Amino acid sequence: MPGIYIVDVTNRDGVQTAQLGLSKLEKTMINLYLDEMGVFQSEFGFPTTRHESNYLQANLELVEIGAMKSINLGGWIRAMAEDVETTFKLVPNIKHLNLSISTSDQMINGKFLGKKKPNDILSMMVEAVDAARSRNLDSIGVNAEDASRTDVEFLIKFAQAGKDHGADRFRYCDTLGYDTPFTIYEAIKTIALNVGMPIEVHCHGDLGMAVANSIAGAKGAIDGGQDAYINTTINGIGERAGNADLVAVLLAVTKSKGFCGRYHLARPIDLPKAWKIARFASYAFKVPIPINQPGVGANAFAHASGIHADGVLKDPENYELYNFTEVGRGDPETVETGRIICSGEYSGISGFSHIMGGMEVCFRDSQEAQRVLELVRYANVEAQKPLVVDELLFIAKYPDIARKLLTLVPLP
Repeated sequence: MPGIYIVDVTNRDGVQTAQLGLSKLEKTMINLYLDEMGVFQSEFGFPTTRHESNYLQANLELVEIGAMKSINLGGWIRAMAEDVETTFKLVPNIKHLNLSISTSDQMINGKFLGKKKPNDILSMMVEAVDAARSRNLDSIGVNAEDASRTDVEFLIKFAQAGKDHGADRFRYCDTLGYDTPFTIYEAIKTIALNVGMPIEVHCHGDLGMAVANSIAGAKGAIDGGQDAYINTTINGIGERAGNADLVAVLLAVTKSKGFCGRYHLARPIDLPKAWKIARFASYAFKVPIPINQPGVGANAFAHASGIHADGVLKDPENYELYNFTEVGRGDPETVETGRIICSGEYSGISGFSHIMGGMEVCFRDSQEAQRVLELVRYANVEAQKPLVVDELLFIAKYPDIARKLLTLVPLP
């Protein structure tokens, strides 16, 4: 039976969120955490954007040396042949690409202002796929932006044209969160049956249905005989009202009535990593996790009502659908209330050596310690907040890659 793959788009769609952003080191840590969790692919950035080039190349190096063991790193570009060419000038070793173009009448007319017709959209996409396929990529996805407001017959034609020219997956984008679980199921099942290619589901939360629509869309793809790829972001961070939340999607796939046991993740996911990755993204984005967030919110396992408290103490399954340990919670947290030595953009070697020594990191000599400290200073300048332990350990272990992440070269 076909399976479900997770493609996280935090480092592409999440960072496009108004008033939010991530440093290149923070984006890298998210890729590392997603890899540890078992996520199939991270849409890790924009290969036609020059300030992303060093970051993208550095992360591909981490894959090459085995620091990321199983995750695929995919870039997002417009479905234009010139974007494909720019991609391979800036990031020649990229292996996975998603090519995106608007397909609805609203966007064709509203964005191209009458200069393009539906057949022009098909031609642009096909030309881009041909250009990408000539580069021997491992995978190519074709994305229909605003698919939920696009006639399904045109989506079938779009997906079939992409498949005929060598695309591996079709991405159905509910760009404005317009779909319902019922409409997206029918549309995607119809496309899957008529085209016969794996389908990605990309949903937004403008009407509060991003997770429900993602699950329904995946069901439609599988019922149509095809693998399903669900797009997620950590903590649901994304444009406007956000995207389908990674943890909520995983919980829905593995716990929900009538779905779990019948539809399966195609590869194992280490769900106890949920707590760690959600907390890091919250810190990096500077956005608190809502108290009612599934699995990782402060109140996800909190009980106040007498009836609820009595019931959960007698048997947790009375009022908890899953145990807190399943999402990595339960370990005590300590807060230092005495002397604190932090790393920062103005840190000195003494304080920095004290911090790293507390993490059992030893340097060969003072020159190595000074070199790593200098990188940590630059990382603090970019992030504008103290680095977490894993970031400090990463810089100490991979100083050359960290240097590349922290290097931005403006155009002359």
